[in-house]
Amino acid sequence: MNVLVINGSPKGDKSNTYRLTSAFLEGMRQKSREIQTRELAVSRLDIKPCTGCFSCWKHTPGKCCIQDDMGQVIEDLLWADITIWSFPLYYFTVPGSLKNLIDRQLPMLLPFMEEKEGQVGNGNHPYRYDMSGKRTVVISTCGFYTAEGNYDGVYSLFDHFCGPGNYTAVLCGQGELFRISELSRRTDEYLSYVRQAGYEYMEGGISEKTRGQLGELLLPRETFEACADASWGIDRDRAGTGGEASAVNKESETLAFTRQMAAFYRRENYPGRDIVLEMHYTDVKERYQILLGKDGSHVYTDGSLTAGTIIETPVTVWRSIAAGEIRGDEAMMQGLYRVKGDFNLMLKWDIYFGGSRPQAGQAKTAPAPKNTNMSILLIPWIVLWIAPAIHKQAGCLASVSICALVSLLFYRNKKTVYDVLTNVLVTGCSVAMLAGASEKWMLPISYFSFGGMWLGSCLRKVPLTANYSMNSYGGEDALQNSLFLKTNRILTMLWGILYLLTAVFTWFLMRTPAGSFTGLINSVLPVFMGIFTAWFQKWYPAKVARGGQPGGRDPLP
Repeated sequence: MNVLVINGSPKGDKSNTYRLTSAFLEGMRQKSREIQTRELAVSRLDIKPCTGCFSCWKHTPGKCCIQDDMGQVIEDLLWADITIWSFPLYYFTVPGSLKNLIDRQLPMLLPFMEEKEGQVGNGNHPYRYDMSGKRTVVISTCGFYTAEGNYDGVYSLFDHFCGPGNYTAVLCGQGELFRISELSRRTDEYLSYVRQAGYEYMEGGISEKTRGQLGELLLPRETFEACADASWGIDRDRAGTGGEASAVNKESETLAFTRQMAAFYRRENYPGRDIVLEMHYTDVKERYQILLGKDGSHVYTDGSLTAGTIIETPVTVWRSIAAGEIRGDEAMMQGLYRVKGDFNLMLKWDIYFGGSRPQAGQAKTAPAPKNTNMSILLIPWIVLWIAPAIHKQAGCLASVSICALVSLLFYRNKKTVYDVLTNVLVTGCSVAMLAGASEKWMLPISYFSFGGMWLGSCLRKVPLTANYSMNSYGGEDALQNSLFLKTNRILTMLWGILYLLTAVFTWFLMRTPAGSFTGLINSVLPVFMGIFTAWFQKWYPAKVARGGQPGGRDPLP
């Protein structure tokens, strides 16, 4: 099967629309390996406008008198079984260079008038060549928040020369978002729908489910339009109608960048109190404040607010972070920027920023991801440490029963390897004591096993505590944050050491009259360790953010 791609964007393969076209082709190739493709970049072709001389009808039938690249284009159109027209929406129709190409298809037609059943308009011209069996796909993006209602001119054009219903259209609003790397998760999701559409197209047609997914907005209208407006760097309230007035009222690129960042605020995650973030761009000596409120975000240029969090950064660094060229946590660890004040905003950055995902179509019915639960990990151990010391047999049976019961909770919680290992170790210790092993030995061994599990996890990419604390910091995305992992690695190591020392202490305590109260006595120190943990989780990242990383370099002026 021969597939011709006509890329009508002046940006060529840098086109946002071309990303959708490439995904559609990938889907087609997944279904059929017998696809041969040719691609024409209209921006690189020499195609002059039609002069309307009709020489291709009267003097040189089927051949244009203009000697340029259009002759090869017609050959490719005749070669193709499927032609994909890929272009951005320009002023509610196709770009001018592509319209030239469409006009120059006149040699493919005969001059005689005819009427076709179901045709658009009155009058038509028959094809000079046999075009039966050929198929057409139209793929386009536009700069409005939705494609709906903006493609009347395109539909009219293709209805005229293909016939209504005789082509497949994949039209997407918010096309500029495909070049914004920090939105890649959402745009990649959409591209997967386009890929599926290409696969289904080769099966005979795009399903209603996939069409529904293709019709979803990438971002809510309000978020997208605020971001788009900010990208021009012009004060909307003071914008003039003339060139000079617009130049006077043009904002700095840094302010425009800040407004765009503010536009991605997810107000549905409003924490119940206003947050003021101050961006201090140290290399350009500019400061702006972003108010994150219940009704949305607002940028202040006069410094009139009291900032709770201040980010001191060269604008070049923050642009690199926004573009995905460097991770924000890695830049912080390298000392490329500092954070002062409340660090909680940084820990939950992805919760507050990144753009809301519209809840439409399948998104409404998608199941919520399961969270891990540290209680499931701790409860069996707590029962093991307290119950057998009070009554050996009943306590051991209770421990085994608890292990069985907490397993039932995994229908609503995500299971970790440490949950599984806990059940194995607690059950093993309980069965050993039921079989006659002395609790004076088994309880210290259980503490040693518990501490060893924590310390051993420090050798893994994700330490034990990170598997559970990630729920408060954006879920599994937090596991890509090097500062989050380092903080949790330190805490996991300290907890592991605590329980190894507890194992030694328990061995001696079990040989004293207070042995039956071992579990209760050993629960005191973890309470203080828990208080330390809550403090350390806030203090250590903030210390690094302020430039307190040992050996870190200080590039800030």
